[in-house]
Amino acid sequence: MKVLVIEDDRQAAAYLVKGLGESGYVVDHAAEGRDGLFMATSGTYDAMIVDRMLPGMDGLSLIAALRAAEIRTPVLILSALGAVDDRVKGLRAGGDDYLVKPFAFTELLARLEALLRRGGAQATTTKLRVADLEMDLLARTVRRGAQAIDLLPREFTLLEYLMRHADQVVTRTMLLENVWDYHFDPQTNVIDVHISRLRQKIDKGFARPLLHTIRGAGYSLRGAA
Repeated sequence: MKVLVIEDDRQAAAYLVKGLGESGYVVDHAAEGRDGLFMATSGTYDAMIVDRMLPGMDGLSLIAALRAAEIRTPVLILSALGAVDDRVKGLRAGGDDYLVKPFAFTELLARLEALLRRGGAQATTTKLRVADLEMDLLARTVRRGAQAIDLLPREFTLLEYLMRHADQVVTRTMLLENVWDYHFDPQTNVIDVHISRLRQKIDKGFARPLLHTIRGAGYSLRGAA
């Protein structure tokens, strides 16, 4: 799942991006209100985390602009302002939840998951299936047939991307940008290592392999025989 973090505090933003990435989310970041609004309106996100006090455009104005543009992506507001009136203003501006700073990351993660569950019917697909391989995006579980498959967070994100692009050729550049958030090739074998581990987990012991290497092009998760 893809999350947009709009936070101007460099340390807080790095903390959020790192923690969400380790939890299996693909994360984009904007440090300024107008940049965040542009990214929110030009990209597809499953949820957004928006700081209330932002340079350029404050968080509440940003959220109000999104709602005026009929963008219904769930928004979790972060703010040091914790009075009842402040929380009410945030929710009335179009926020879906309000978390006061400082906060525990585990609570933020739980609130984010709750927003995704509530918005699942209208905002995002909650289950992916390719042949007999099924991924539950909210429970963060994977099964192939009757067998549960245990994946690390990065493996889960990699498989999610492959499943969303099933029967298509996915290039190394696509994986670097969308799974690792690299906009350059670091010239390492990180993709090959993760693809190899993923193949062992989802294909080993099954009659038909799903994950294929397309020589000179990339990889493809194929549901059809």
